[in-house]
Amino acid sequence: MEALNSSSSEIQAIGNGNETDLKVPVFSSSLELLEKLHEKWSLVEKKPYPAMYSSILGGIITDPAMMVIPIDDHMVHRGHGVFDTAIILNGYLYELDAHIDRFLRSASKAKISPPFPRSILRSILIQLTTVSQLKKGTLRYWLSAGPGDFLLTPAVDANSAFYAVAIDDDFSQCKEGVKVITTTIPMKTPLFATMKNVNYLPNVLAKMEAEEKGAFASIWVDEEGYIAEGPNVNVAFITNEKELILPSFDKILSGCTALRLLKLAPKLVKEGKLKSVGTANLTVKEAKGAAEMMFVGSTLPLLPIISWDEEPIGDGHVGELTMALSDLLWDDMVSGPETERIPVSYTQ
Repeated sequence: MEALNSSSSEIQAIGNGNETDLKVPVFSSSLELLEKLHEKWSLVEKKPYPAMYSSILGGIITDPAMMVIPIDDHMVHRGHGVFDTAIILNGYLYELDAHIDRFLRSASKAKISPPFPRSILRSILIQLTTVSQLKKGTLRYWLSAGPGDFLLTPAVDANSAFYAVAIDDDFSQCKEGVKVITTTIPMKTPLFATMKNVNYLPNVLAKMEAEEKGAFASIWVDEEGYIAEGPNVNVAFITNEKELILPSFDKILSGCTALRLLKLAPKLVKEGKLKSVGTANLTVKEAKGAAEMMFVGSTLPLLPIISWDEEPIGDGHVGELTMALSDLLWDDMVSGPETERIPVSYTQ
């Protein structure tokens, strides 16, 4: 695909004339193709993906031109794959174990058996971070039913495939509020919503719909009229009684950061700032009547929401309790316990 993209200008130039004159470039050797791929990346000053792991190749790749997966991989043409992520911050991997556990639960639901035991998967991810030399970024990884053919179900002799990439991402604590809308895109059924799979077209369309309307993202409401989640984040509310409430996780993805927030927030209850912390089913009316509202997700880790469907949330400003919760999560990412932060050795 990269080769065709690189040659698109050539095709366009030829195609402006008689279509019968169109001649698509053919790469007859791997060396010729590699030259074309490297030509693209030679124009990129800083590598956005310093390292990738592929079980198909059996190792870590540092050349971005070679960070590819087979076209007959069932994750590509059938969406038969799951994924997850982890944060790299100040040379530590944050909540890696929680994300791996969810990753393997998703794989089980998708009927994909990992090619390696959990301990090996974990070791690969840590080594990949070391090779990447990233002190700040994200680690994204996939488990696929594997390559083999273009049929609906996996090839008889197919082996599952594990891919991972270290991404040079910059992120910081979010302090500015954003606007959201209620999406018209149907949400996923509970089976697929609770499994972090690669079928993200509904999520993509929901996010695009929001951006087209000048909002940051959207909110899903289930068929019973209860608040569900955002396109790739959980949502949380502070009621007028100072209760922190997140929508129940029975029909949506149980976000690792959201679950961590539920463990950290009782500290504010002890301090008398919050009355209670928990999950519940919230109607749209109850949610829009909240004093404060926020998105919760790995790279945010918490994003204030000040407007929903052009109506202000609370007084229309970022709330004090929202920022207090944000501080709790950010402090946990920066200096939390060793159980949540795995140190990465950058000497190979």
